[in-house]
Amino acid sequence: MGSVKSKDGTLIAYERLGSGPPVILVGGGGGVDRSENAPLARELAKSLTVFNYDRRGRGESGDTLPYALEREFDDLAALIEEAGGSAHLYGVSSGGALALEAVLAGLPVDRVGVYEVPYDVHEGAPDRHRQYTEELHRLLGEDRRGDAFELFMRLAGSSDDDVAAARGSEFWPQCEAVAHTLAYDNAAMGDGALPAERLAAIRQPVLVATGGSLDPHMAALGSFFDDAADALAEAIPDTERVVIPHQGHVADAEAVAPVLVPFLTAS
Repeated sequence: MGSVKSKDGTLIAYERLGSGPPVILVGGGGGVDRSENAPLARELAKSLTVFNYDRRGRGESGDTLPYALEREFDDLAALIEEAGGSAHLYGVSSGGALALEAVLAGLPVDRVGVYEVPYDVHEGAPDRHRQYTEELHRLLGEDRRGDAFELFMRLAGSSDDDVAAARGSEFWPQCEAVAHTLAYDNAAMGDGALPAERLAAIRQPVLVATGGSLDPHMAALGSFFDDAADALAEAIPDTERVVIPHQGHVADAEAVAPVLVPFLTAS
């Protein structure tokens, strides 16, 4: 366990495991803390030095306001410095978008792995994103945290039954506690569409992965993640496109590690 001080003074909590080339795990939207990546961290630590951190506003990390996406780049920069001056990144869902944006911001990143980044590559993406953004900020501005988290779940394809089950679970208070960070992930997604022209500037090798099974709680999204991943792999010059069999949006660590480790340790 440890913490680093970001450029604005915010303390960012992290756990360090293993030995070998360093990789920083970047969580996605809705994650309450670094525990979502803990199983993968343990698997990767067999071959790599893993930095599993709480993004700002979550877990044990601070949350200096006002928020700006650049502050999350600063958080990663502090972790990279702690790792020795350069590192790999692995981001899941909107955490993958944050990882790619960090590369574009010029951070010293060696290789990048992303899993099911939710870029909307279909017609009308900016309008859908704008509507979601406006509603999210309205609900957060009214301190309707539960409704904001439900809005996020609906965006991710959750059904009425899924939402009802979540609201009735023991974990719902934790979801409400981090609901404000949904705006942070939303900022990482830009206007919601895949920024192909900007992503073309990435020169690092990038692993673009999806699961081979449709998550039953996201059935309404259909081929959304596969379509986004195909477009992402086409936009970035040096990519490896992989489908991990039998995995949904929340992939098993034991399925991800055998794909990710060879990519991150390649010369």
